[in-house]
Amino acid sequence: MVDIVTSMSLGSAWDASVAMFGDRPWLVFLHSDGGREQYSYAEFDEQVSRAVACFTRRGIGKGTVVAMQICNCPEFISCLLGLAKVGAIAVPVGLGMSATELTCLYGMCHPEWAVVEACDRDVHMQLRESSDLLPGGVLIVHGDEEGSFEAACQGVAPAPATADVSSDDIAEIMFTSGTTATPKGVLITHANLVYSGHYAIWQAGLRPDDRIFTTMPACHSNFQLVALTGAIMAGAALVLSQRYSARRFWADVRAEGGTVIQLTAMMARTLLLQPPHPNDAHHQVRETLYFMPLSDEEKDTFERRFAVNLMNSYGSTESICWVVTDPPIGERRWPSVGRAGLGYQVAIMSPSGEELPAGQCGEFWIKGVPGRTLMAGYLNDPAATQAALTDDGWLRTSDTGYYDADGWFYFVDRARNVIKRAGENISTTEIEMVLTSHPLIKEAAVIGVPDPIRDQAVKAFIQLQDDAKLGPDDIIAYCRRHLATFKVPEFIEFVDEFPRTISMKIEKRSLS
Repeated sequence: MVDIVTSMSLGSAWDASVAMFGDRPWLVFLHSDGGREQYSYAEFDEQVSRAVACFTRRGIGKGTVVAMQICNCPEFISCLLGLAKVGAIAVPVGLGMSATELTCLYGMCHPEWAVVEACDRDVHMQLRESSDLLPGGVLIVHGDEEGSFEAACQGVAPAPATADVSSDDIAEIMFTSGTTATPKGVLITHANLVYSGHYAIWQAGLRPDDRIFTTMPACHSNFQLVALTGAIMAGAALVLSQRYSARRFWADVRAEGGTVIQLTAMMARTLLLQPPHPNDAHHQVRETLYFMPLSDEEKDTFERRFAVNLMNSYGSTESICWVVTDPPIGERRWPSVGRAGLGYQVAIMSPSGEELPAGQCGEFWIKGVPGRTLMAGYLNDPAATQAALTDDGWLRTSDTGYYDADGWFYFVDRARNVIKRAGENISTTEIEMVLTSHPLIKEAAVIGVPDPIRDQAVKAFIQLQDDAKLGPDDIIAYCRRHLATFKVPEFIEFVDEFPRTISMKIEKRSLS
């Protein structure tokens, strides 16, 4: 069987684009301090080739697991592409990850090497020193020391990749919180990455003259499986901002001539809070890739002020692409998240696995090819993989929705026990386990509450041990030691007893 990916790897896809678009713009990087860097495809390929040489000299090759805790920057991309070309397995890590979470990640995937920001060096060194099972070392990005990634790359001549990389090989392990306390490592193949680029070309109508503007975190699927791979496969330019700034975002989009932009609900709301500018509607944006949800009023106000048309969509890291999407041309039916995308089938299923008719709410199932158009599975978790992927290629999402008589899908809710905060999926179970690990806390329940800017805020209900004395500030400080910043509860409420179901489980729907 031959599909659109053929036998391409991410490295060979990059090589093909360099050969075809060498002198064309590839990357514009906007520093948070106002600085700007620009590279053509050929210029950046030299950085990638130096990264290949750097990794090869250190014995990093096919199958080597490498953690990457790097901010939005050119080095993230050269590192990712360099690892792909030598056949290594990249593990992108969020900058806000706590020492507790990093310990869990190391225990799951055992990275032999790490390429990290200077501020995160110590925790990685400590984790490595505490284990006799981790050869290799740590390279520092944006550090002045002799062992920095930049110095290591500049100190060697560019080198071509020599690894025999198959499209079926694992290219990345991308961690997602999911619905349980233990994060799952999503196995992403080279075929997944290449396919996501082809899909982005179809979804957004990408062309070589496009300029894809994004502020999405480089470690996330939104950046890698849409903007990055889409730009590579289309030969387009990628405009990457170091971080999102509501004050500067729209001015940067206009100044850089962005034609396709990525947007979340939190971004739309904070942009609407900025003072109107006479040039808000004067830009070159033709497509706005958007990830739910907004109210009807917010959506209409945003589209009128900024003269754009939001492309709604639905998907997950496991589904690789935004598998339900507004079509690139033609009708859109807000608040629908669109129709089944190219190469996928979508069904709404009952709890017993029967397909439901139009208008009935059930679970989203996605039909694709594992390892090609869907994830290959979960790292070291065959039970979770079997639960998510059926033998005939359906991905069970646990998310709920329905479709209408014309095949337009409507999203109802994410998987249970997940809070959606400013584009991040937060497991309530994970937070509850941290809370109940405190010796003075008897029981805890965490829910999402409405937030006008960030979609949802984290609220924790706490039942203390008998005669215990603990204040909200003490609880928040404890959480900060064990959780990433965006997971720390913003609201604490103490209760004497929890409402419970017949089976004595906490009835979260009664909490607010």
